[in-house]
Amino acid sequence: MTQEATVEQPDGVRAQARLARTAARVLAAASRARKDAALAEMADALDSHVPEILQANAADLVNAEGGDMSAAMLDRLRLTEHRIAEMADGLRELIRLPDPVGEVVRGSTLPNGLQVTQVRVPLGVIGIVYEARPNVTADAAGLCIKSGNAALLRGSASAYQTNRVVVAILSAALASSGLPGEAIQLVGAQRATVAELLTARGLVDVVIPRGGAGLIEYVVSTASVPVIETGVGNCHVYVDSAADLDMAEAIVLNAKTSRPSVCNAAETLLVHRQIAEQFIPQIARALQGAGVTLHGDPDVARLAEEVEPATDHDWATEYLSLDMAVGIVDSLEAAVEHISRWGSGHTEAIVSDSASAIGGFVAGVDSAAVMVNASTRFTDGSEFGFGAEIGISTQKLHARGPLGLPELTTTTYVVTGSGHIR
Repeated sequence: MTQEATVEQPDGVRAQARLARTAARVLAAASRARKDAALAEMADALDSHVPEILQANAADLVNAEGGDMSAAMLDRLRLTEHRIAEMADGLRELIRLPDPVGEVVRGSTLPNGLQVTQVRVPLGVIGIVYEARPNVTADAAGLCIKSGNAALLRGSASAYQTNRVVVAILSAALASSGLPGEAIQLVGAQRATVAELLTARGLVDVVIPRGGAGLIEYVVSTASVPVIETGVGNCHVYVDSAADLDMAEAIVLNAKTSRPSVCNAAETLLVHRQIAEQFIPQIARALQGAGVTLHGDPDVARLAEEVEPATDHDWATEYLSLDMAVGIVDSLEAAVEHISRWGSGHTEAIVSDSASAIGGFVAGVDSAAVMVNASTRFTDGSEFGFGAEIGISTQKLHARGPLGLPELTTTTYVVTGSGHIR
């Protein structure tokens, strides 16, 4: 790991950003073959340094377990040989994906003979601020390299030792491949470095936060650099009066329990009153049998046992745990109104056999993704067939939904003439 000196510079985030800008210019001109070769070398390097990564991760886990980190966050922090192998495989998967840089979005020849072409180009320097998920370090680095961008990575202090080792490995492999190692840098874990990154306007082109509501709110309120919001997933499943109840049970169970610590897990279940008498006892038994604690309104508590009273906090919470808020609504419109008040714009799902109900739900909810008779867990770049993604954008400008390779680019208009003057 001879390039470790390039990983975290002693002169502050702005100095790192200047190095990243220089590296970004090299990457912007790099061919797909050069970038893919670098990704292959980065993946092989992760496979070759598993013991060092696990040793660093063990140190982070010891520190975290002595604090107040939740079980869900500890799970995100923990690496295993299998998870490191998945990180390496994620880099190799990027090699198989098309290179978005240079793609023609649209083009035409004007009546005066000028040729106007809109082409994809890299964003430049991307700052990524994220919580205790060291796998994001490799994912973000790989996505940025493939899309021709330089990455300034600011993981949480709880994952600092792991991130330091992973970034050193990836940076050294990148340099070994012939591309600048400064294209992947880890900024310091000190609290002040986040603000430095968020205010490095003119040096950093965009910041992407990945984490809970508190992190995202801090980034949005502090940044003078443009921000793409991602992550917070207060996702709902609405079971309509025309639903197949066995299908609904399977979807709700998968959405809540398959991996409760991720942003596309369902946090709230809404059930139409016409089927509540039958479905609430059925789904309560299934969820509680899977270890889920239910937080329900009074009508739910009447129909199921061991239901904790739901408060406004429950309706607003992204639990990231085996907890679920459950409510009974009088109509589809009431379900949409509830989601409009409490949802985060990530993913909403309807279970129904009624075309009119499905149409009303899809038109009524304002969300990056809407699932029809499918689990919320499908909101994912890989599941959508896009390949890897850096997160799920819940905003409306620039990009919405999975942030894959094309979303990490902007466009340039190339206008070609033959001596044209205006």
